[in-house]
Amino acid sequence: NENIQSERIEPALYEITNPELIQLGVTVRNWEEAIREAGAPLLTQGKITREYIDTIITNTKMEGPYMVIAKQIALPHARPVDGVEKLGISITSLSYPIEFGSKENDPVKYIFFLAATANNYHLNAMAELVKLLDDPAFFNLLDTSQDPHEVYHYLRLAKHI
Repeated sequence: NENIQSERIEPALYEITNPELIQLGVTVRNWEEAIREAGAPLLTQGKITREYIDTIITNTKMEGPYMVIAKQIALPHARPVDGVEKLGISITSLSYPIEFGSKENDPVKYIFFLAATANNYHLNAMAELVKLLDDPAFFNLLDTSQDPHEVYHYLRLAKHI
């Protein structure tokens, strides 16, 4: 039935992450390690395969830092067929910013690692994320909090759309 399809409810940002996918004050030596660390919780929860992380790293080596989308912000992602099992996003703040090779937006301090499925259910959450990227209070929280539950609570309460 086409009507049911068009009325599907797309999940909010907080519904595609959880406190175990939020990592604060992570220390890494380089961009590759940053991507592996940011993807690790999604791998642990079975939302992606190791190949998905490897593909992102390979793509970056070939195409450059395509995932650095704004100042200090990276959104690593690849195609669903590259190893996405379930929709999810992890949020990682680095204790020290890392050069990814983006002239405009380096160094990167915040990594939103996206595992998007083929049905585009992530678009609503992405619209929310875009609004969140303009929210100084959110980044202040990522910089000062040591409790992933606190960040998750912020996402649940924040009405960014």
